[in-house]
Amino acid sequence: MLIVGLVWLVPAWWSTRMLPAVFLWDFFVVAVFLFDMVQLPTPSKLEARRKWSGALALGVPAEVTLAFRNTGKVALRCRATDETPSSLRAFPPTVELISRARGEGTEKYSVLPRHRGDAKMGRVFVRYESKLGFAQKRAVADVAQMVRVLPDLDEARHQALYLIRSKQVDMEKRRRRQKGQGREFQSLRDYRQGDELRDVCWTATARRHQLTTRVFEIERSQVVWIVLDTGRLLRAEVPQDSAENLRLSKLDYAVNAALSLAQVATQSGDRVGLLAYGRGVRQNIPPGRGAVHIRTIVEGLAKVRGESSEADHSTAARVLLTEQRRRSLVVWITDFAETPTVPEVIEYAMQITKRHLVVFTAMNQPDLTALAQATPQNTTDMYRHAAALEIAHRRDLLLRGLRQRGVFAFELLPGQLTSSLVNQYLDIKERNLL
Repeated sequence: MLIVGLVWLVPAWWSTRMLPAVFLWDFFVVAVFLFDMVQLPTPSKLEARRKWSGALALGVPAEVTLAFRNTGKVALRCRATDETPSSLRAFPPTVELISRARGEGTEKYSVLPRHRGDAKMGRVFVRYESKLGFAQKRAVADVAQMVRVLPDLDEARHQALYLIRSKQVDMEKRRRRQKGQGREFQSLRDYRQGDELRDVCWTATARRHQLTTRVFEIERSQVVWIVLDTGRLLRAEVPQDSAENLRLSKLDYAVNAALSLAQVATQSGDRVGLLAYGRGVRQNIPPGRGAVHIRTIVEGLAKVRGESSEADHSTAARVLLTEQRRRSLVVWITDFAETPTVPEVIEYAMQITKRHLVVFTAMNQPDLTALAQATPQNTTDMYRHAAALEIAHRRDLLLRGLRQRGVFAFELLPGQLTSSLVNQYLDIKERNLL
């Protein structure tokens, strides 16, 4: 506006009496600026806060609402920049909104969590002005807070609901009695042709003077331990077919599978424990059941982070054997490197098998599988293809050795991990292998 006042210099070139008009214009502009500045409220009359659409989950878009409450006498146009960590957004968001006099203005922006755990939200930097726009003030709102990014709860809930409706979980929920399954006593009934003699209750038979059979059902309230490896091999990223170009690690898939398995197991009546380890034990949650226990597992899984060093499998095996002396189901989610000798994790899995039933899951790398299945086009591709086949063959031999020792050993792609583990758990429960 001050530059516009220079237009008065054109007529002042011919008549000097027009020269004071320039100064009068400048005085008018400065007066309006001062008036506008006085009308603007001080930063203490503005209140900023964030509103979250819900709990943050890994890989699930969420919305954050910035709200500004204006206790001043004039409406404000605000331009705010929120200090967000790079794990939620690539760049800090900037929003524009209007906050009415003695009212509130809101504006939303989206975030996409890329890492689990705690993320620190910083300050909000604000520039605000009235509708005149002559003056502008700046303020900093200290609304720093710590938010926690949880595992993908929606995926775990979806898997649990889908499997609960399936035939296997319906069988478990209704506690259907099936011949030869389960050894938990349920009731007595008259002997029928085809019943096993070992199920005859001779004391009841002598008392009633009639053959009486014990009826059993599938055992409930068994213990399931989920053992989660957080070593360097689980840090490998797996490309995603999504517009956000999100890259999840093997550990992220393992955490989602562990959460789904924990939900299904607790809803089936079992008690679930969690042991996450790297160079040391990172999370050790004793077996339990119920909504509060599941929440504890969710919080524990949210804090699990991949490590750059090799995991200490001996520590995990020692802790598990010390804390769980009775036979239980151990679901071990890990990976192992191709070495000339037997990997350490396989040796300790065999050791645990002496006391517990072990489901050993090694996570495959999708690009390695694709390379082994591809047709070589040149010499370089041929060598890569041969190397991939050799790696796959060695891994298959190691897992085959585990199966011969009584371990349920699998090599799964990350995307198949959740459904495969849950189905394997349900199959073990149905067959009463514990």
